Amino acid sequence: MRWQSHQQQEHRIRPPALKDWLLDRGSLTERLVEASGGEFRVEVLRQQWGVADSGEARLLGLPLRQRALIREVILHGNNQPWVYARSILPAKSLQHSLRHLKRLGNKPLGAVLFGDPDMQRSNIEIACLNTQELPLAIEQPAWGRRSVFFLHNQPLLVSEVFLPAFVSRFC
Repeated sequence: MRWQSHQQQEHRIRPPALKDWLLDRGSLTERLVEASGGEFRVEVLRQQWGVADSGEARLLGLPLRQRALIREVILHGNNQPWVYARSILPAKSLQHSLRHLKRLGNKPLGAVLFGDPDMQRSNIEIACLNTQELPLAIEQPAWGRRSVFFLHNQPLLVSEVFLPAFVSRFC
């Protein structure tokens, strides 16, 4: 997998209709809630302290092997697994006013991010991920996007991968 700016990758996106979803800078949670007619839910696969991979650490400006809260979820629409999301929340980012992010449970992180008027977002990077790069049993490569969000000047990385059930329905 190689994450790159959308300008370097967008000509490769298949199906082309997925480009609109990958490059949208608004709330994916809001779009999924709307697309599902409100039949949306978050399934937490795991949330635990760990170490970001080297690319994630670089984007966040973290020293290698620095601990972060790693949250992996599936966003379901109409009882179908639509998006796999992986969030890296550095320990330093989870202090003071952001410590509540440790206890999101099945609440969508996107609602918190886009509910904060001071939130800022980096440029979006995209990649086509191989099946072995995902902790899910899917049989075909899947397109994903990632960007760093800043809440109160503290960084968090969010990666989102559009799963086959989503692509077959909307693209």
